[in-house]
Amino acid sequence: MTYKSIENIFQAPGHHWVGDGFKVNNFIPTVIPMVRISPFVMLDYGAKTYFPPSDKPKGVGSHPHRGFETVTIAYKGKVAHHDSKGNSGIIGQGEVQWMTAGSGILHKEYHEEEFSKTGGDFQMVQLWVNLPAKDKMTEPKYQALTREKIVKHPLENNAGTMELIAGNLNELTGPAFTFSPVILASFHLVNGGLTEFEIPTNYNTAALVLEGEVIINDDKVGENKMALFSNDGEKIKIEASLDSIVLIMAGQPLDEPIFSYGPFLMNTREEVIQAIEDFNAGKFGELE
Repeated sequence: MTYKSIENIFQAPGHHWVGDGFKVNNFIPTVIPMVRISPFVMLDYGAKTYFPPSDKPKGVGSHPHRGFETVTIAYKGKVAHHDSKGNSGIIGQGEVQWMTAGSGILHKEYHEEEFSKTGGDFQMVQLWVNLPAKDKMTEPKYQALTREKIVKHPLENNAGTMELIAGNLNELTGPAFTFSPVILASFHLVNGGLTEFEIPTNYNTAALVLEGEVIINDDKVGENKMALFSNDGEKIKIEASLDSIVLIMAGQPLDEPIFSYGPFLMNTREEVIQAIEDFNAGKFGELE
């Protein structure tokens, strides 16, 4: 069994703002194309940022989605949401909101009210996962993955902890339902901690270092950098040179056409045009 080699290591690109509440670096598709890392089609990383107290919660207003899923992972701070189906909720530190936009939904995301009033550090990842063509028009839904649901597994030799969100890893299964095979896990490693695990050769795989510094298969990967793996092995070895947090994302490529336009991600131009027409006709519902 061989180790996956690292194809490239990417520095975080310059940040931009999503609304007034999310200061993010876009790794996908800015530095890694959608086709190369299918089924993942977008990754915004909000590095740790301090927000002062505010009476008005910061965030992003009502906007549509169709054809994919949004996965929001909270490392610091709290996020609230509302949508056009009448759903609402809050995710806090160590929790995940997995939203299937499917056939179409309007939603808005913003800092949770109490967090806004007190202020504090805010650190998030939002990942978009493409839906297979046969599932793009599935009914919208949410999976609220609370701290109690996420699989927390102590690593050998007191190396740290793995928090498994989705997929199968180290003979464990994450709580998220996925439409195609996906592995999503956060590794919280102590200084000097070493861990190894297996991921299928054909899975497109990347590692985002949110904090600290790690050695991955003999390559040094620092904070706010992403390592993209080649599809040439089955094992990954991570050793922390500092206390570190690493997000591992891996998935079986969909091998289907991608046609994207802003918040719509379909397989053809005609399907995107239909999504725009449906949105303009009010078929996604209403949300102020």
